[in-house]
Amino acid sequence: MASTKQFLDRILDGLSLVEGVSSRKMMGEYLIYVRGILIGGIYDDRLLVKPIPSALDRLPHASFVEPYHGASKMLMVDKLDDKLYLKELVEAVADEIEEEREKETGVDSHYES
Repeated sequence: MASTKQFLDRILDGLSLVEGVSSRKMMGEYLIYVRGILIGGIYDDRLLVKPIPSALDRLPHASFVEPYHGASKMLMVDKLDDKLYLKELVEAVADEIEEEREKETGVDSHYES
C-alpha cells in the first residue's frame, strides 16, 4: 500500500518547527530528510525513523517494523501530533547521523570556506 499525500502533509505539518525538513517521493512512499540527512520515511502511512541510539532513547517502547518486505526494521513514531516531541526526535537523529559521518570522514560538515 502506498502512502497518501494527506499523511505526508500531516507529518510535514508536525515537523513545521524543524528547519531544513524536506521529503522525496520514492516508489509510492516518502523519504524524510532534515538538513539533507535521511532520518527515516513514511511507509504505508506510518512515520518510521532509523533505529539509532538517539531514536531508541526517545522511543523506548516503539515497535520495530519493516518499512517494506525484506527491509531492515525501523522504529515507528506514534506521537504524530506533538510538534515539540517530533522536533526533538528528528533533530537528535539528524545530529547523531551527522556526527557519525564526521567521525568516519574526519570532515566537519559545519565548516564553511
